[in-house]
Amino acid sequence: MNIEHLKLFVRLAVTHNISAAGQELGLSPAVASAHINKLEESLNVRLVHRTTRKVSLTEEGMAFLPHAEEVLAQVNAAMVSVGKGNSSPSGTLRVAAPVSFARSHLVPWLKGFLENYPDLKVDFRLSDSIIDMVEGGFDIAIRNAALKDSTLVARKLAPDKRIICASPDYLKQFGVPKVPADLLQHQCIYLTGLDTWHLDGPDGAKSIKISGVFKTDSGEVVRDAAVAGLGITISSTWNCYQQLAKGELVPILENYTLSPETAIWAVYPSSRLLAPKVRAFIDYYSEKFAGTPYWDKIHL
Repeated sequence: MNIEHLKLFVRLAVTHNISAAGQELGLSPAVASAHINKLEESLNVRLVHRTTRKVSLTEEGMAFLPHAEEVLAQVNAAMVSVGKGNSSPSGTLRVAAPVSFARSHLVPWLKGFLENYPDLKVDFRLSDSIIDMVEGGFDIAIRNAALKDSTLVARKLAPDKRIICASPDYLKQFGVPKVPADLLQHQCIYLTGLDTWHLDGPDGAKSIKISGVFKTDSGEVVRDAAVAGLGITISSTWNCYQQLAKGELVPILENYTLSPETAIWAVYPSSRLLAPKVRAFIDYYSEKFAGTPYWDKIHL
């Protein structure tokens, strides 16, 4: 069995595209397709379904994938043990991440990450929607929502502290809410689909269905609208720490916490060995966000 064929198959399982997988390994589409054909012939089984748009693994291909990964891991370990092979991260790391968090806290540190791993390339795809990792061919996803897919593994990168806040001008004009029920008398800015706020405090758990003249699907726009005095909102401290430091936003209802608690997670498929490039990415950003993240230190 050809090791190069196995490498191509494993990358194909991630990219769902023969041309893209072949390009990562320096192969033309025709050669990559021929390699997959030869692998299937050697096993006497079809490993992939081919369409004009993409390829997907057959049931047999899914069963074969973890064994192919294990073989490659063992080969690499054997080569490293005699001073050969490359245990350093290389290739292309495909990352799916929320727009606001990536712009604020992933991209600013990316230069140092790439300097540490010069053989690595990074492909960021940014969206505030939950992306199907396997369907999209991603190696890792950054999420701040609860993990519901049991086929994925999540590692916590940082806490995601959320606060209720507003601009000083808005509070001066309309007053400061003292208890959650007071929010019903205020303009509230909220993310689309999140018009019920759940709070825990001295008087127990409260669920408040808020209302307002403005909603959006962007956390950054929610924050900026609050700074502009449009109303009261919920924001993650990683998203609004600079505005808090400048006094453009002030926290309110500080005796209450928002539920459920959230965190920033690095997520990857559980069916695959943790590739060196994925481990390197997670370790690098875990170190940057370790302990109390820098965005929570600025306004303590």
